[in-house]
Amino acid sequence: MKDKAYFRKLERFAADIRIETIKMFAEAGYGHIGGSMSIADVLGVLYGGIMEVDPENPLWEKRDRLVLSKGHCGPALYSALALRGFFPLEELKTLNKGGTNLPSHCDRLKTIGIDMTTGSLGQGASVAMGIAMGVRMKGLKCYTYLIIGDGELQEGQVWEAVQFASHRKLDRLIAFIDYNKKQLDGRVEDICRPLDIPAKFESFGWHAQTVKGYDVKEIYEAIHIAKQETGRPSVIVLDTEKGKGCNFAEKAEFNHYMVIT
Repeated sequence: MKDKAYFRKLERFAADIRIETIKMFAEAGYGHIGGSMSIADVLGVLYGGIMEVDPENPLWEKRDRLVLSKGHCGPALYSALALRGFFPLEELKTLNKGGTNLPSHCDRLKTIGIDMTTGSLGQGASVAMGIAMGVRMKGLKCYTYLIIGDGELQEGQVWEAVQFASHRKLDRLIAFIDYNKKQLDGRVEDICRPLDIPAKFESFGWHAQTVKGYDVKEIYEAIHIAKQETGRPSVIVLDTEKGKGCNFAEKAEFNHYMVIT
């Protein structure tokens, strides 16, 4: 396993993702800050250490893929990509401005390093299963990673995709649930109770784990465990809070989308 210095590096990368994302929102004046903050740590682990990608060759066929199904949190992913060298950090200032390559929701035809256009909640899960199936049919050994919001789990299409992945034994597919307890209109528990998320995935034949979604070491180790699974996909529930790591967003009850100075 990795040493303490390695995990400090991942923590630093996740912190930088948060900083650049907040700066980006401040430049735009608004943004989906809550969910962007709560996925900064998993993005830090993926792009800071786990994923096989090449900023010099973003369409490298053997690369790992990421589908951010909760596409409204694209700004956090843009920050990770810019910090990794896919495009200049200066470009982050163009978020949502005329002619930008960085729209508020992920668009693979505009942004270098984005593997799939997302934003219509629920659909990213199906697309990720298709990507995982496609790369396997090509004989590639790369991984497909998927990030889903906890409110997004209310979409029936997600569970159709979950069933498909289990049936097809997509063991190079690892999904993350951003369990930050809130969605657009309030708390998930009040709107449509999620029940036991890991147990639901297990009932569909997935391998399931729950970790602190803000602990890079736990996230890293859970991914390592998931990669040992054969014959079935894996899910890692990121138990966190919306706005995590940004004090003014953490304090606000409504922090899905905020005006930011």
